[in-house]
Amino acid sequence: MLKKSFLAVLTLLMLTALMLTACGNKKDEMSAEERQKIIDDGTVGFEMNGGKITKAENIPADEEKAIIAAFNEYIAAFNSKEIDRYMQTISKNPKGFNYEEEKKYISEVFKQSDVKRDAKHTTIIKYNANEAQVHSNITVHLVQTKTNVKHESAGQQVTVFVKEDGRWKVTSVFYMDDTKSSTGK
Repeated sequence: MLKKSFLAVLTLLMLTALMLTACGNKKDEMSAEERQKIIDDGTVGFEMNGGKITKAENIPADEEKAIIAAFNEYIAAFNSKEIDRYMQTISKNPKGFNYEEEKKYISEVFKQSDVKRDAKHTTIIKYNANEAQVHSNITVHLVQTKTNVKHESAGQQVTVFVKEDGRWKVTSVFYMDDTKSSTGK
């Protein structure tokens, strides 16, 4: 019984870690030049001034509304476990992952667990006409279907959106765990 519980918790932790980074950059698929370009361009960052997240100032009101709506749909589609709806929020040509692999992976996550993401304090931290970065405090609530083991993880996420066919789509996700995780509580 202890071995089963341990394996369930270990599996759950691995599943959570993978789920939260599924959209993240896969280092083995990114060249050194691409990594350096991201660093040089400041493409993604948890830019905080003493823990304070700063909103981008150059966002047109209609674009701000569209980006926040795209982020909210990304979270709602994930929480609904509707794979087609979720994949409509994802770029067909993402920078940080493979579209088909993401679809296959997230389908497995939805089959093996009851998972929900809560997003709070959502802020657009970088914006230009073709790319936007949305920072949010994310809490993931996960229950492994087979074992009923619960896991909760909280952290900060930067979701990078790109304009694709006139709509904002997720191209990569960067997550930093705040180590407020719990399993089995």
